Amino acid sequence: MARYADDLALAHVLADTADSLAMSRFRALDLHVSSKPDLTPVSDADTAVEKALRSTLARTRPRDGVLGEEYGSTGATGSRQWVIDPIDGTKNFIRGVPVWGTLISLMEGDEPVVGLVSAPALGRRWWAARGLGAFAGRHQAAAQPIRVSEVARLADASFCYSSLNSWEQTGRLASMLEIMRKCWRSRAYGDFYGYMLLAEGALDVMVEPELSLWDIAALIPIVTEAGGTFTDLSGRATPGGGSAIATNGKLHSDILARLTPGGLRAL
Repeated sequence: MARYADDLALAHVLADTADSLAMSRFRALDLHVSSKPDLTPVSDADTAVEKALRSTLARTRPRDGVLGEEYGSTGATGSRQWVIDPIDGTKNFIRGVPVWGTLISLMEGDEPVVGLVSAPALGRRWWAARGLGAFAGRHQAAAQPIRVSEVARLADASFCYSSLNSWEQTGRLASMLEIMRKCWRSRAYGDFYGYMLLAEGALDVMVEPELSLWDIAALIPIVTEAGGTFTDLSGRATPGGGSAIATNGKLHSDILARLTPGGLRAL
């Protein structure tokens, strides 16, 4: 298990570089923003961060592959692959909202074994490695262990999601609204932030219906090492399912059943 300590240390070095580059462009008057083929925005900060992290990985881990949101998959084709989302929450970034971050993960085969999320505009970072626990703080020297909540009933739960439009498009809006009516509180923090609040025990459920691997890979080790459960909408514990249900574990089967077609049930 300790063999991931060096990889986690490298993830922090990568995050330091990302923080510096991204913060230098955050709220910059000359920030350049364009649209990708899928019509989602990309800024010059997104591309600069990914290029810099790829350059460092090429020097320090030349045998590892790299998958990034902006430049796809490159490098070695072995079992180890770094997965990067240079700026998760680009829409927030370009509007000056401080809830955005860099997501860095190391995968071995299909399993994320290291995950780090750095949100420099919030002054906070979260990280974990398989078997080493989950932590948060302003930086590695200020680490505090984090743990999911013990909430066991939906009526007592704080429920988080990204948006309702995507749930409507997948035919699950009625299920979502039913959950929101039955839970204690619902808020749409969105992107990485809901998962990190879950890992800290500040909320109890975070769900999203449509995600890419770079959106998910870094989150899984942090949530699971903090004691939570992370699956896709079919209940598979995989980062490749294109969706996410993350919970404190105690609420997982209930939420999964409610978001599965025909799975609504009484509280």
